[in-house]
Amino acid sequence: MTDTTGRELVLTRLIPASPAALYRAWTDPELLKRWFAPKPFAVAEVETDLRVGGATRIVMRGPDGTEFPSQGVYLELVENARIVFTDAYVRAWEPSAKPFFTGIVTFEPEAGATRYTARVLHWSQEDCAAHEAMGFHDGWGRCADQLAELAAGL
Repeated sequence: MTDTTGRELVLTRLIPASPAALYRAWTDPELLKRWFAPKPFAVAEVETDLRVGGATRIVMRGPDGTEFPSQGVYLELVENARIVFTDAYVRAWEPSAKPFFTGIVTFEPEAGATRYTARVLHWSQEDCAAHEAMGFHDGWGRCADQLAELAAGL
């Protein structure tokens, strides 16, 4: 196993919703728009091709109208259990100009709820430190709270 010391950020929450509801919220473009950006940011566009090697594109919009596009591909999709994606590629196997991270999101049943874990593995310690300084824990934490609120109604 590769040592990810200094290159990994992790967020975990126990969410009172089923793994199926959380997986659906992560894979349905209309649901993604409702929780994926920490408010007051919003998601302006979502495109997903749910298959290994399929592209994903999400555009977040800031309160001032500035857009932040993010592209990548799915590396693994295990329904209701696990999603792995990376920005190392922008579509198919076309390399991105600057890979930043690989995300591993898991949904594990636990005591009538779901243990939601988002692991973010960065290409370098510098990228990891930059992501943490950008507010990883606060931003991804607020998104997890928004995800939990949405999933409770699914």
